Amino acid sequence: MREFKNKIAVITGGGSGIGLGMANAFAARGMKVVIADVNEQTIDKAVSHLQTTGIEAIGVHCDVSKLADVEHLAEATLNAFGAVHILCNNAGVGLPTSSRSIKLEDWKWIIDVDLWGPIYGVKVFAPLIEAQEEGHISATASMAGLISANKMGAYSVAKHGVVALMCALERELRSKQSPVTASVLCPGPINTNISLNSLAYRPERAPTRSPPKISGAKGASIQAALEDGMPPDEVGELVANAIENDKFWILTHPWWAKGVQRQLDALKDDQSLTKA
Repeated sequence: MREFKNKIAVITGGGSGIGLGMANAFAARGMKVVIADVNEQTIDKAVSHLQTTGIEAIGVHCDVSKLADVEHLAEATLNAFGAVHILCNNAGVGLPTSSRSIKLEDWKWIIDVDLWGPIYGVKVFAPLIEAQEEGHISATASMAGLISANKMGAYSVAKHGVVALMCALERELRSKQSPVTASVLCPGPINTNISLNSLAYRPERAPTRSPPKISGAKGASIQAALEDGMPPDEVGELVANAIENDKFWILTHPWWAKGVQRQLDALKDDQSLTKA
């Protein structure tokens, strides 16, 4: 079982939601925590919360879609703590929009954050973690990274890429008998503000506009599912336990894996595409 006490964890999208749940789980195990996020207010709130519980924590503003920001995150982590042992590539955005009508700039934005973010994270942090001769790299995908959903094309494309990235990384690490391991988190509905945050940070959104509102039947359905979803702290515990026990697949709703199996069965049996 992996030892956490006094090790250093870096979490992107760590200011709220699943990322903060991970931070709480790692902190409960005695880790030092680096909170990376694009929202300065959530960074300050999360860091203050951790510090009041006696945890050593810092916050770093980081837009994971920019390589320079991820490099700065690594530099800030090393300056503060001298090492990094766990990286959770967790920052993500998503818009419920048809693949046929979504704007190209939204396609690029979603893929830049959701897929290039983890790619940059692996590129920058993997050598630093391997230098410690122990550690772990995780990335947050989605059940949409295993089965593409209606009107979630860009999100599903990015999250499928995250699953592929982490599968490739884990196989490469095992082939070289590395002491570093990898995992991928594929959550179902979690009670977070990802929908509202995504609308707030959408590229064309002017900062002076009114607070974002969920619109459309699909958007309302997704928001309702999120509000009834698993608490983020429970997800954080699942992630920490999976890392402790060297699990690769982390599923918040494991019964949804039946849908993945149905799709694989159809692929083999009659080459049809099942419903998501």
